[in-house]
Amino acid sequence: MIRVLRLAALLVSAGAASAVLLLLPGAAPAAAHNVTAGADLRIAQTIAGTELTVVIKGTARVPGPLRIGVVAYQPVADLPVNLEVRSVTDGRTVSGVARAARDPQFVRLQVGQTGPHELRLSAGGEVAVVPFRVLVDRGSGWDFLIYGGFFVAGLLLVGGLLTGALSRRGPAMLLAGGAAAGLTVAAMVVVLEPQLPTGPPDGAAPTAGPQAGGRPFVQSLLETVPASPVAGEEFTLRVALVDGATGRPVDDLTVHHEALAHLVVTSEDGRRFRHLHPLRTAPGRLEVRMRTDRPGRYLAHAELEREDSGGQLVTGSFTVGGRPTEPSTTEPDTTQAPVEPDTVGSPAEPDTAGPPAEPDTAGPPAEPDTAHPAAVPRLRPAAPVAGRPTTIELGTTEPPRPWLGMTGHLVVRSQDGAFFGHVHEMGSPGSRLRFTFSFPRPGRYLAWAQYATADRIVTMPFTVDVTAPETVR
Repeated sequence: MIRVLRLAALLVSAGAASAVLLLLPGAAPAAAHNVTAGADLRIAQTIAGTELTVVIKGTARVPGPLRIGVVAYQPVADLPVNLEVRSVTDGRTVSGVARAARDPQFVRLQVGQTGPHELRLSAGGEVAVVPFRVLVDRGSGWDFLIYGGFFVAGLLLVGGLLTGALSRRGPAMLLAGGAAAGLTVAAMVVVLEPQLPTGPPDGAAPTAGPQAGGRPFVQSLLETVPASPVAGEEFTLRVALVDGATGRPVDDLTVHHEALAHLVVTSEDGRRFRHLHPLRTAPGRLEVRMRTDRPGRYLAHAELEREDSGGQLVTGSFTVGGRPTEPSTTEPDTTQAPVEPDTVGSPAEPDTAGPPAEPDTAGPPAEPDTAHPAAVPRLRPAAPVAGRPTTIELGTTEPPRPWLGMTGHLVVRSQDGAFFGHVHEMGSPGSRLRFTFSFPRPGRYLAWAQYATADRIVTMPFTVDVTAPETVR
């Protein structure tokens, strides 16, 4: 009996020593692999004249429910969004209707398998087709060693206890050593699993061979429908994306900052500004409906990113004809006050106030970019220098809520439109935004800071005059 107790104590000590390994610095839970398979997919869309974000919740099993909701960032009056999910593999479709709201109710659609799917959403007479994948974590391939180690250790432990009870010390010690080894292997795999290679989740895209330098940049063609839009009338701005090497439509855009593409449209004089998220209407084709009440030349800058490649900026321009029209009385006042001349840029120049920037309308019935009095930012240094970081701080009317994955956005354009930049808020607490930006060259820059409140997106325009480094003493 004493031998049995000693043997049990030995086995318990071995198990305890193995368990201590779990508490060593650097140990992490094995559940750290749900980065893609369990993550939500958020895709911003400018549709039905408003700014929405479609949220596709991660699913844990298939067949199983796929939950989809639509977050509204503008005041919307019970806007229904029709949803249809189609499996690219077998063509099976399921459909439902979601209501756009600040805190949406998620629609549950039943999906039968993992892999490529398409979400067709329609609202206000517009249709977008969003490709996505249903991913399910298949579990770690190292689970076999973990559970196998514990199972073998349990069998050997029982065998060792029985053998020790029969006064066979040698075989009992061998079984005890085997049990300790099994526990050690299982514990070590648990500790090291986050650093061990894992296979892709079920439904992941096939892994292609690496391409030197990533995939080539796209070639873009920007056009309007109709070809000659008129002030006051709705038109479609279309961006066609083509792979220059193959001539095929580029349909491998990856979601970055919660959108397939970020499209910024500004009038040449900077008085009109729109931050849009065009709809994918066909492979390699992005479209967004908009209108403007002022004729003139407009500049378009689109930020996008291909899979296995880096970010890219594509640009274009178009001209709106006709005569100026009065904004609709049903839409918010978009007139913005000019920037005070002594608050931005070099104080030595009295005329630093640029033209007031006004957000445009994206077509009825809502106004996505809410007007805000021209911003009075605090700059450090007060007179920005080209090529050196500048901190830009602005107050907000309300505490911001996340939009496009960030608290705030800063869009910067040179006055001539040759330069375009976009940075994000640095994570300031309270009702303020803080950005760091390096202006590349001396001159005047037009800037727009954006953030989302409880029920709207606010745009704050201002101008910045940047001096040359040699003028700074």
